Order: sequence, then structure tokens, then C-alpha cells
Amino acid sequence: MKTVRVVVVGAGVIGFSTAVCVAEALPFCSVTVLAEKFSPDTTSDGAAGILFAAQFPDISVERQRRWFKDSFDHLRAIAQSQQSPEAGVMMSSGYQIFKDVPADPKPYWSDLVIGFRLMTDRELERFPGYKFGQAFTTVKCECSSYLPWLEKRFRKAGGKVQQRKVSSLHDLSDSYDLIINCSGLGSRTLTDDPQVYPVRGQVLKVEAPWLQHFIRDGDGKTYIYPGIHGVTVGGTRQEDDWRLEVDDGDTRSILERCSRLEPSLSRARVLSKWVGLRPGRRNPRLERELVQPRGRKVPVVHNYGHGGWGVTLAWGSALDALGLVRQCLHEMPPQAKL
Repeated sequence: MKTVRVVVVGAGVIGFSTAVCVAEALPFCSVTVLAEKFSPDTTSDGAAGILFAAQFPDISVERQRRWFKDSFDHLRAIAQSQQSPEAGVMMSSGYQIFKDVPADPKPYWSDLVIGFRLMTDRELERFPGYKFGQAFTTVKCECSSYLPWLEKRFRKAGGKVQQRKVSSLHDLSDSYDLIINCSGLGSRTLTDDPQVYPVRGQVLKVEAPWLQHFIRDGDGKTYIYPGIHGVTVGGTRQEDDWRLEVDDGDTRSILERCSRLEPSLSRARVLSKWVGLRPGRRNPRLERELVQPRGRKVPVVHNYGHGGWGVTLAWGSALDALGLVRQCLHEMPPQAKL
């Protein structure tokens, strides 16, 4: 069998996770990552990167559990290895708190994280106005370290990297035998998918080494995540908002909200401010199709639209995408493989 030329479009956490899975599992594939932006300039770079998830409405819970478990187990193994500091992956314990009891007090991933339990009344006393909470240990993944670490792993597996803007997937069909589309928000134009929309997120990094536990408001808009290099505080979830500039009003709002949950934050020094556009979609798109731009059928595997849960689901989604790649290769006509 000759080398199968595979291209992965997108160099965020979904793209590089998928590229690593394919390059390591299928050594007869020559895998290239193509993207306009690489770390530290991807949307993934600013992600808080803490593992838990909302439930997507139209994907089976069984499949979502598999994505979560595969990602959690993969990152937990890194967190508990010598690679942890270089990869930017660590274990993190803390609280998710709610003003009212949520519809689903035990989410689908509650038995996949470590030590999940409901908070006691004594613990909730610390958060006036909050009636319900969950305590657990999960994994935190800082993509500004994790993406370069993944790229190094990808290159070690023989992968190639090329920086350029991709204007059309059809343009790649002459140079590659199989296309994997992990272009996130870019899929709105690349695949003409109006279901993808921006969800603007603004976060700050502050210096507060005394904070050891994460705190997240269950509405998803206010959170405090201690990490290896500072504490990430946020945030915003502004749908269909394309602004990439830092908004001073959002900065003030984030600091006020987070200081209500953790008063000592009012003494923390702001280290940096960041804005990114998450690729929102009702459900992630993880499927394959055949395109025939110039009479030659080329399989495309899509893996995008994870919204704010890209880091949480990246490795599990990548393994799913690898399964779809295997199916495509199995169905390729013999002459394509000779």
C-alpha cells in the first residue's frame, strides 16, 4: 500500500488531537496539519480548559460519555506523568454552585470525574444566595502549553505542519487523498454551514497563587480556575458577537462577579486579557461525506462545532474521527491505495 495523503484543516485543540490520533494509529498515512493560525494565536489558546460539559441535545448520551471518558482518561494520564508541567495538564478540585437546584443534579459525566458529590450546607454557607452545589476533582488543560506539546508529539509521529489560509476544501482535493475538517468557526464558510456561530468569550488571567480550588457558577458565565501559570477568571457567553477586542465593561463585570464569589480576588493583579470566538453549534458535527469537486471522489471527515467544550471533548472526538478515517480508507477503491 502506498502512502495515503491526509490533511487536517485547523490547528486548535480539535485539529491537533485528531492529527496525533491519525498519525500515531495509521503510520501508512502521511498527515499534514494546515492552518492559518497556530498556537499561541488559536481560539483554543485562551480556553480555560477545565473538564466538564453541558449535554448536547441530539447526540446520544452514550456517545457523549465516550467522548468525555476518553478525553478525561487521556489527560489524567498526562497529569499524573512526568510530562505534566510541559504539557500544561494538572488535576484540579473545586465547586460548581447553583442559585437553584438544576434540572439534572447529577450530570452524565458525574461518575467519570473523581469523587463527585453534592456539597454540604456547611460548604454552601461560603456562597450566599446559592442553594445547591457539586464538588469534584477533574483535569485542567492549559492549551498555551498543551498545543505546542501536542505539535511536538505529532511531528515525532512523522506529521508535517504548514501555515496557510485554506479558502476551500475542494482546493485540497488534488493534493490529498483524505481531508479532515477541524476548522471550528471557519467551517461556517469552508463548508457553508450556517449552523455554526460565534460565541464570544472574554477571560482574564490574574496573579492569585493563594487560590487552590476552582469555583464555577452553574450558569457558566462566572468562574475562577487556578492553573499552572496564574488564575483564569471569566467570563462571557455572547452569541453571534464577532468582536475580538477586549471590552473594558466586560473586564469590570468579570472582576466584580468573581470577587463576589472569592473576595480576595479584589487584591489580585491582572496579568492579561483575552478574547476568543468559540465555534457554537447545536451539536458538534462529527461525520463523513464524499466530495467530488473535479470528478475525483475525496472523503471528508468533519470534526467541529464543540462550542465551549472543545478541550473537554477533543481526545474523545479525535478517536471517533479516527474511526471514520478508518472507514473511509476501507472503502477507498484499490487504485487509490496502490
